[in-house]
Amino acid sequence: MVPEAIEFPVALTRAQAGDHEAFAELVERHEAMVYSLAYHFFNDRSRAEEVAQDVFLQLYRNLATLETDAHLLFWLRQVTTRRCIDQLRRARMKPVSLDDAGELRAVDKNADPFLDRRLRKLIQDLPDVQRAVVTLRYQEDLDPSEICSIVGMPVNTVKSHLHRALQSLRRKLEKHP
Repeated sequence: MVPEAIEFPVALTRAQAGDHEAFAELVERHEAMVYSLAYHFFNDRSRAEEVAQDVFLQLYRNLATLETDAHLLFWLRQVTTRRCIDQLRRARMKPVSLDDAGELRAVDKNADPFLDRRLRKLIQDLPDVQRAVVTLRYQEDLDPSEICSIVGMPVNTVKSHLHRALQSLRRKLEKHP
């Protein structure tokens, strides 16, 4: 009898040994997180899919370097964030506006859709590193100490970027309510 899902630590070990089903299980467990990070960075589904594909291809090539499931999660967040920043720098083009991007999450009936759209547009206009830090903090709910290891900066630098990004967002929201 074949189990429905491979246990995660076992899946990593089996994937490292060349088991393609175990690798597919790893992808399935983490694809939503990787895609979501990329989508919220670009606000573009096709670019998010492209980044996710690249990240999982890189994962396949680097499976042997991963030690634990926690290391894998850290590695995926770090590679996804860096891929997003690198792709944006290479492209040197403005990402698709939020008005053109479709909604992925359930709508909160108490939320203000106009404020939400405006806030996403303002986040999209933040500098690359600030946008990455804000996305990791508020979408992935990571602490600055976790974010610093993903973006490769000291924790105080991450806090400074986060502080500056939030100040900028507040000023812009107050300026044009």
